Amino acid sequence: MEVILNLWQGFQGLLTIEILLYCFIGVLLGQLIGALPGVGSAAGISILLPIAFSLDPKGALVMLCGIYYGTMYGGTVTAILLNIPGESDSVLVAVEGYQLAKKGRGGVALGIAAIGSFFAGTTGVVALTFFAPQLAKKALLFGPAEKFALVVLAFAFVASLTSGAVSKSIVSLCIGLIAATVGQDILVGRSRLTFGLAYLIDGIKFVPMAMGFFALTEIIGSMENNEPVEEISISRLGRIIPNAREIKQSMAPMLRGTVIGFITGVMPGAGATIAAFIAYGVEKKFSKRPEEFGNGSLDAIASLESSNNATSAGAMVPLMALAIPGSATTAILLSGFLVFGLQPGPQLFAQHPDIAWGLVASMYVGNVMLLVMNVIGIPFFVWAVKKSTPFMIPLVVALCIAGVYGLDQNMGDVWLMVICGFLGLILIKMEYPLVPILLGLVLGGLAENNFRTALLIGYGNFTVFFEKPICVVLFAIAALVTGLPSVLKAIRK
Repeated sequence: MEVILNLWQGFQGLLTIEILLYCFIGVLLGQLIGALPGVGSAAGISILLPIAFSLDPKGALVMLCGIYYGTMYGGTVTAILLNIPGESDSVLVAVEGYQLAKKGRGGVALGIAAIGSFFAGTTGVVALTFFAPQLAKKALLFGPAEKFALVVLAFAFVASLTSGAVSKSIVSLCIGLIAATVGQDILVGRSRLTFGLAYLIDGIKFVPMAMGFFALTEIIGSMENNEPVEEISISRLGRIIPNAREIKQSMAPMLRGTVIGFITGVMPGAGATIAAFIAYGVEKKFSKRPEEFGNGSLDAIASLESSNNATSAGAMVPLMALAIPGSATTAILLSGFLVFGLQPGPQLFAQHPDIAWGLVASMYVGNVMLLVMNVIGIPFFVWAVKKSTPFMIPLVVALCIAGVYGLDQNMGDVWLMVICGFLGLILIKMEYPLVPILLGLVLGGLAENNFRTALLIGYGNFTVFFEKPICVVLFAIAALVTGLPSVLKAIRK
């Protein structure tokens, strides 16, 4: 009952013209960003983050979260009609949806995708409503040692579940952790790893690094691998509204995809891509029409889109309840909270219930907005993607430079962004993932502070990390998650 009352208060604070406008702008921008190939939610939010800092906290966070789950919808348009997945989690949508589009059923595929996205997004937010506050209350029992163990577990998930070799993920994570130690040591007041540069005394800033790794790297990569985009026409859509039979056959795949996506989203480091591949494999096993997979399957579309959008709701659970971001995008959202002086976690629901519950309420409203947009606005999004593609690269680069420089009017931030952009491209070519770097930077300070605080409490004795069962369990899970892939690989040999 308490949760319902809190949610109702969240809706009351949300239902103003200003906040609803921010929510609409967020989901609209998310839809467009998701439809632009190669941009993605992390790059889109990092580009718009400096603009959001000029808004009031609630409006800014509502808009940024709207961009996050809005991009999950947007990538479907280009995936189905152009066979160009906006992000890796849309690859399988492109495989199935493009086959349907060639058969003149692209509109139905988009319609089922919109309904599946709405169903999963709304169901995921319902789960977030009841699950996150309870998890936050339990987290109040965590001391410094438990918090450090929890961060180690998050690192383990990131290292093991990020695509590529675990060893390379760990190297990327270490790069982020090293970057987090640059600057002034708040406990002893000494400068670390600044190399005599005054710019680094305040530490490596998050926004320039994020925009470099996730915006510039994508842009430089797309310029290097420039390929012409196939022409499309609105007439190829066919009817957009699915009939009753198509909706009925898609309900079970939507439900399975939603469950898989939400559970995967709660796991730090898993992400929508892993959820999509799991959902696709599960659906192929359960489907009554497995022969359609690979040739255009509505069951696959329903399951994949549901898993994508449920993942975004699931990822908000550890972010809001524990301050643990599970992906690059939620790490950027975490920085947005911190800039406004808001600490996600147990204190967010206790000290700022209007913002916490307003944010949850905005997800309900945003999903309704996205459903309407996707049902009646698909032809517009197809036209917008077609027209904006030639101008995307110069526009994104200009926004990156203006946004980073506008933070502190410091050219050092711009140069840091450029360096990270080229460094990110080199790391990608060497098959080193970028997500662990960003998470290491964001969580490195939290890990270090809790580690040192726990040691102070334990008078320098490392047994403080193994005195409570919860710490032992978390460390054991982290070791299992990190080492299991290597063990299984050795067994197969």
